[in-house]
Amino acid sequence: MSDAAVAAHDELVAHVIRVIAATQHMPVDAIGIENTFEELKIDSLDGINIVFALESEFHISIPDEAMQNLKSIRDTVEGVRQLLAQKEQAGSPA
Repeated sequence: MSDAAVAAHDELVAHVIRVIAATQHMPVDAIGIENTFEELKIDSLDGINIVFALESEFHISIPDEAMQNLKSIRDTVEGVRQLLAQKEQAGSPA
């Protein structure tokens, strides 16, 4: 990855963690990329609230089937990254 790509990835990780922390009323530094939702005591209802917050924050739509695959912070960051990439491709002229 280029330096710019690493910086963009790191910023996305930090942004997703900030959204999750705000939704869960947790300190940002209590959440790391390697944490699972189970470790953070995030249940399915919390997960739905997180998905709504991420959709609003990033102006994306997270499909129901994708929601079921979100089990960790890393999964969530990767899912958001993919949806943002799809949104960017759809928005650029062919």
